[in-house]
Amino acid sequence: MRSIALLNQKGGVGKTTTAANLSACLVMLGKKVLAVDMDPQANLSVHLGIDIYKLKYSIYNLITGECKPDDVIIHTGIMGLDIIPSNIDLSGAEIELVGVVGRETVLKEYMGDVLDKYDYVLFDCPPSLGLLTINVLTLVHELFIPVQTEFFALRGVSKLLDTYDVVRKR
Repeated sequence: MRSIALLNQKGGVGKTTTAANLSACLVMLGKKVLAVDMDPQANLSVHLGIDIYKLKYSIYNLITGECKPDDVIIHTGIMGLDIIPSNIDLSGAEIELVGVVGRETVLKEYMGDVLDKYDYVLFDCPPSLGLLTINVLTLVHELFIPVQTEFFALRGVSKLLDTYDVVRKR
């Protein structure tokens, strides 16, 4: 299983578009893919056909321990592509987790063995280096960082990689 975070602390650089298209391409190659929408804007969920206003559970409920992974995974209309959707509720997760011991690894704890059911797990991260993204960084083995070709964007990637190194060492 390959776990990949699509992240950049800057918004509008193509994280969600890359996550959706990469998921579809991997499925076309015969791979089983789980897309995890870690952004409260829930654009990946919407892109993959999820009605975010009618969800019983979302990634928020998984992170807060209110459900199990099997409760929140939704089979999309594309065979071989599942999603753990997001919605606006996720915007409150970082505040709720502040006092939780091990808050940086709750996603890793709750995802458990579900990752091994897939060939690829792709995490579409929010445009920040907050607690949600830190949780993803403790879990993934690879980073895809969509970036604009400009000086400040490249400088931001350097800081992002430094953060990843710190998280992985812990």
